[in-house]
Amino acid sequence: MIAKHNAFYGYVIALAIVSSLFAKWLINEEVEHREAAPHSADFFSVGYKKWQMNENGDLGSHLTANKMAHFSDDGTTELENPLMFFYNVPNPAWQIQAESGKLEKGGETLWLNGKVEIERATSSQGRELIIHTANLQVLPKTNFAQTSELTELKSGNNITTGLGMKATFSAPVHLELLANVHGNYDKK
Repeated sequence: MIAKHNAFYGYVIALAIVSSLFAKWLINEEVEHREAAPHSADFFSVGYKKWQMNENGDLGSHLTANKMAHFSDDGTTELENPLMFFYNVPNPAWQIQAESGKLEKGGETLWLNGKVEIERATSSQGRELIIHTANLQVLPKTNFAQTSELTELKSGNNITTGLGMKATFSAPVHLELLANVHGNYDKK
C-alpha cells in the first residue's frame, strides 16, 4: 500500500515538473514573439509642444505637432502636421507649417516633408509674406532653412518664384531664391 502511494506521489511530482517545464517553454516562446519590431516607436505624444529659449532667455522658437513619435533605434522623432514658430521680437513671428516632419537625433535638423507654407504677418517692418515650397530642411538652433524645391514668395500682389531657397529667420532676415527666379510685381 505504501509503495502504491509512493508511486502515485512520484507520478504527481513528475507531472508537476513536466508541466512546469512546458509552461516555462510557452512563456519563453511568447516573450520572443513580443520583441519590438525594428523602427517601432518607444514613446509618443498627442498634442506635442516644445519651446526653446534664445541666448537672451527670450522665446526663440516653438514647435507643435498633432502627433509625435520617437524611435529608439535611430533616435529620430516623427511629427504629424508640424508647425514651427521663429520669434524676432518686436517683429511678428515666422510660422512654418508642413504635412509631416522628422527631427533627427539630437534635434539639430528638422526635415519638413510635403507641402510647406511659411508666413510672416504684416508689421511696421514690412508687408505680410507667404512662401509656398516643399521638403524644407530646418536648422532650429540657427533659424536657418533651405530647400531645392520650387518656391513661391507672395507679398501683397507681388509674386516671385524660383528653384531652391535659403532663408534665415533671425535678424538680419535673409531670403534667397537660388535659380530660375521670375517675378510679377504690382506697380502701385
